[in-house]
Amino acid sequence: MKVHRSMGHVALATLAVMPALAMPAIAVAQASRPTIEQRLQRVEDELAIRRVLVDYSATQDAHDYAGYAALFARNGEWVNGKTVHKGREAILKMLIDLYGAPPPGYVNNESFHISSNPEIDVNGDRATARSRHLLVMRGPKGEPTPALAGRYEDEFIREDGKWKILRRVDYPVMPTSGEWMKFIGERKTAQ
Repeated sequence: MKVHRSMGHVALATLAVMPALAMPAIAVAQASRPTIEQRLQRVEDELAIRRVLVDYSATQDAHDYAGYAALFARNGEWVNGKTVHKGREAILKMLIDLYGAPPPGYVNNESFHISSNPEIDVNGDRATARSRHLLVMRGPKGEPTPALAGRYEDEFIREDGKWKILRRVDYPVMPTSGEWMKFIGERKTAQ
């Protein structure tokens, strides 16, 4: 009988101590869990970066080259293969050199860009994003025709409180970069 009472006391003591032993583990798990404010900030950051990705396509389609260049950080880079344009002025010049200055009142009825499948990872005031892109152009009979497809790998930075593209690397898939530049050159010659 004494043995059973002693074992009962040991069991009760063990049960009493176990929650105390578990408390530090629970406290560590709760401390490592982001606060609601941190979670909300992450969602806001991801939404802001998604908006930059959409605005990138929209400004390009509208031939709003100044708006397009403003999406980049002051020292932002646009990269395609060995071609690098660094800084907003260089990026703006790249667009004008490629497509020419848009006429006043320009309305694009010839093409549109689609950015899709964004994967965004935020880490404080820096972020990375991977996405796909597709350029659809008016075909010979007015039909939409896929013209260029590829992927982007981006680095973002929060600059002056806003998310900006620090580095965008464009990886054309179809056609290749060389094939696309040949197409652009022929198009400019035809104009």
